[in-house]
Amino acid sequence: MDWFSFIVAGIMVYVAVAVFLIGSIYRVIQWRRAPKSTVKQGMFPRAENPFKRTLKLGKDSLLFPQVLDTDRWMWFFVIGMHLAGIGLFFGHLRLLFEITPLYNALGAGGMETLASWVGGAIGISLFIAFTYFLLRRFKSPYRELSVPEDYLLLLLILLLVLLGDHLRLTHPFDLASYRDYMSSLLHFKPAFSTAITFSADKWVLDAHVLTANMLLIYFPFSKLVHAMGGFAGNLLRSE
Repeated sequence: MDWFSFIVAGIMVYVAVAVFLIGSIYRVIQWRRAPKSTVKQGMFPRAENPFKRTLKLGKDSLLFPQVLDTDRWMWFFVIGMHLAGIGLFFGHLRLLFEITPLYNALGAGGMETLASWVGGAIGISLFIAFTYFLLRRFKSPYRELSVPEDYLLLLLILLLVLLGDHLRLTHPFDLASYRDYMSSLLHFKPAFSTAITFSADKWVLDAHVLTANMLLIYFPFSKLVHAMGGFAGNLLRSE
């Protein structure tokens, strides 16, 4: 690793993860310490029993019916973005270990083909969704409700997605080299393999990791923290 890669794809990764975890825990503690209202704040109509309330909680948290009632196009892109995000999470898990059931069913070649097609589709879907979210901000009445943070956050995520798409779509994806890099991080000895070091895409990987670090550091202090608070809010509404 050169000095820039060591700082960005090594030291900064640990800092970003630490800030993300500590900042997220701090936000949860803040919510827990906030004064509790003595007034029931659940929405009408209230489900009659705990089972139905649990179903309503799941529906509100996973299917976003309030968004559907307000803006059907927005709901379509929100659902697509969240589904792609779940796929992205499991896709990145392959950088740590193989997903055994799928690997056993498809074999090495089948797994690579699936990862290539699904990974590409996820990257393109995320780019389309976040481009829509950004362009929507320029349209009234959302333009009047937007603040600079909204644009900067969406641009940061779009840059992160574009860099990830470049790594996945423009050249053959060297899974073994990326696994070596992830393993080096877990062993606190950050390093790139020879294949990455002399690859034309090394700078893209550095930039991708840098934007991911920035997003992790900013997450607990941004509007994205609603991802943690949304479930609690829906729980309150279901009571």
